Amino acid sequence: MKTIARLAMIALVSAATHASAQAFLDHAEPGVGSAIDTPPTEIKIWFTKNLEPDFSQIQLLDRHAKPVTGNLATVDADDPSLLRLSVPALRPGKYQVRWRAVSVDTHMTVGRFAFTVWKPRRR
Repeated sequence: MKTIARLAMIALVSAATHASAQAFLDHAEPGVGSAIDTPPTEIKIWFTKNLEPDFSQIQLLDRHAKPVTGNLATVDADDPSLLRLSVPALRPGKYQVRWRAVSVDTHMTVGRFAFTVWKPRRR
C-alpha cells in the first residue's frame, strides 16, 4: 500500500510541475468577452510566464473567421510575458483572437477569446 501511495504522490508532483511550466493567459486588452466602443489599434495578451518570441503568435479573425491582418505578433522587449499584435482600423462587429504561447522552457499552450466592437455612438 505504501508503494501505491508513493507512486501517486510522485505522479501528482510531476503533473503539478509540468502544468506550472506552461504560459497561460493572465489578462488581455481588449478584455476577454468584452464589448468596447473604441476599436483597438493592437491586441495585447499577458501570460503567466515569459514567452519564446519565435514561436508565440496571435491571430485576429472577423465574424466570418477570416484573418483581419497579416501582421505578426511580437513579444514586448520590456515585458517578455506580453504578446502584442498591431491591427488595422476595425469595423463594428465580433472578433475572435486565437493565440499560441510557447514559454521560454518550450511548453506550448493555445487558446481563444472573443470581443465585440460596438457601433460608434452618434451625438
